Amino acid sequence: MNTAVKTLKRGDDDLIIDNVPYRSRLLVGTGKYRSFEETQRAIEASGAEIVTLAVRRSNIGQNKNEPNLLDYISPEKYTILPNTAGCYDAESAVRTCRLARELLDNHTLVKLEVLGDQKTLFPDIPATLAAAEILIKEGFRVMVYTNDDPIMAKRFEQMGCVAVMPLAAPIGSGLGIRNPYNIRTIVENAGVPILVDAGVGTASDAAIAMELGCDGVLMNTAIAEAKNPILMASAMKKGIEAGREAYLAGRMPRRAYASASSPIDGTFFS
Repeated sequence: MNTAVKTLKRGDDDLIIDNVPYRSRLLVGTGKYRSFEETQRAIEASGAEIVTLAVRRSNIGQNKNEPNLLDYISPEKYTILPNTAGCYDAESAVRTCRLARELLDNHTLVKLEVLGDQKTLFPDIPATLAAAEILIKEGFRVMVYTNDDPIMAKRFEQMGCVAVMPLAAPIGSGLGIRNPYNIRTIVENAGVPILVDAGVGTASDAAIAMELGCDGVLMNTAIAEAKNPILMASAMKKGIEAGREAYLAGRMPRRAYASASSPIDGTFFS
C-alpha cells in the first residue's frame, strides 16, 4: 500500500484572481523597508507573485527625478497591485486608481481601501462602497479591503469585486486573527477569493488564516518590521503553504476527552 503524501503540482491548487492563476497564496507589500534593495530581496524570499504598492506613497513613474520602485519590482516578473492606501474619501481613492491605470499602461487590477480615521485605519465602509461602485463601472477589477463583517463581504462580492479582503486586526498591529469565526463565515459564503488583509504578525497567524479556508493572505508590516525581513518573508511563505496543506488535509475533530492513539478495542487483552 502506497502511503506517500500526494505532492501538489502546478495547476492543482492555484489561486485564481480575475481569471489569472497564481501558485503563491502570499501577497506582499512594498512599504516600510529600509531600502528598495531590501524590498526586492524580501519579496523574492516570500515567493509572492502579486505585489501591492501604495500609489500615493510610492514613485512608479510620476516623479521622474526619483528612484522608481518598478526598477526593483518588475511588472514583467510580478503582478503589480496598486492600492489606495492613505485615501480617506471615495473621490481620492477613485482618482488614485485612475492615476495608477495611466502610469501602468491601462492596468485595471487594483486594491481598494478607503480608511475611516488615522488612529485605527479601519475601513470607511460607505465610502468604500461608493468608490467600488464607480471603479467597477469604469472597468476596474477591484480587490476590496473591508472589515470582518460577513454581510458586507457578501455585498462587495455581489457588486462585482473580484476578491474580498477582510482585516484580521488593525493595519500594522500584528495582533493576528481576532475574530476567526467571522472570517470562517465569510469564507464559507463566498463565491470569490477571500484574502486576509491586515493584522498578521508572524507565520503562525498566516497559517491560521489558511487553515480557516482563506484563499490567501496579504501582508507588509509583519515582514518589513521584522528584525530580519528576508528571513521572515521566507517564514511567511512556509506558513502559508503549511496552513493551506492542513486545510486541504482536513483536521481531526476536536474532542472533549482523550482518545488513545492505539485503541485497545478488538485486541487480545480487550
